[in-house]
Amino acid sequence: MSKPKLIIHGGAGSSLKGKGGAEAVRQSLFKVLQEVYPLLLSGAEAAAAVVAACRLLEDDPRFNAGTGSVLQSDGQIRMSASLMDGTPQRFSGVINVSRVQNPIDLAQTLQTASDHVLSDYGAAELARERQIPLYNPLTDLRLQEWLQERQENFVRSMAGVVAESAGVGTIGVVALDGRGHLAAGTSTGGKGFERIGRVSDSAMPAGNYATAQAAVSCTGIGEDIIDECLAAKIVVRVTDGFSLEAAFRKSFQEAQSRSRDLGAIGLDATGTIAWGKTSEVLLAAYHTGDSLGDTLTLDEGMVVLSS
Repeated sequence: MSKPKLIIHGGAGSSLKGKGGAEAVRQSLFKVLQEVYPLLLSGAEAAAAVVAACRLLEDDPRFNAGTGSVLQSDGQIRMSASLMDGTPQRFSGVINVSRVQNPIDLAQTLQTASDHVLSDYGAAELARERQIPLYNPLTDLRLQEWLQERQENFVRSMAGVVAESAGVGTIGVVALDGRGHLAAGTSTGGKGFERIGRVSDSAMPAGNYATAQAAVSCTGIGEDIIDECLAAKIVVRVTDGFSLEAAFRKSFQEAQSRSRDLGAIGLDATGTIAWGKTSEVLLAAYHTGDSLGDTLTLDEGMVVLSS
């Protein structure tokens, strides 16, 4: 038995609007940790804890996932999410799903289905079969952002506490349970104003990946994450014998050399916590089993907390 560990993120960006902004984001992230970590202590499996935390983050309109997702070029919301359980090494997800409150729930359902990844129509049919109620994730703030963007008068700082482009908004969770099992989940509303049909890294192993040895969730510019195949790259390196620190360091050095804009959080089976970023800000927080911490005001490009 090992001490559970939990790390979550609410996206990446260019800056935070002062200490008031950082504190507001910190409170949102810590609330999730404080609610979900006791589930791990009580014996919840890593995948179940990941889903629980993703749901809470999707329900927080501060983040670009679930409620509060950005609008695409045609004014519609289409969300993507995935779950990967490291124990069976199984990936599942939905792409461009609409009118549901928690896309991560559909990703969880597909863990035990014969088809593991569904796009818009298939995901909508799955939601209907599961009798998931219709839900409108639109917020007034996101609608106003979209309208002002169309009028070419979009002020980025209006987006609340985080001054960032919508395209780097994602939520993600990585958990290590008391049995030493790992899981990762990632969910997003997309870039905002993207071409209809664009597929996010959040529904790919590039942005969300786990094995029995390590698990990673990514955020940032989705196309950069896909080009680096970042989550899978880091996890495979650990699985092949790299330490989590070495895998993060090498992968982020490569990404930096190609001017990528991205971030990632991760855990390995020993309980080591890691995060890295090439963006200025990574909105992440973690529970070590003894204390809470966050990355909001740290300038370091990469940090590793040994178990």
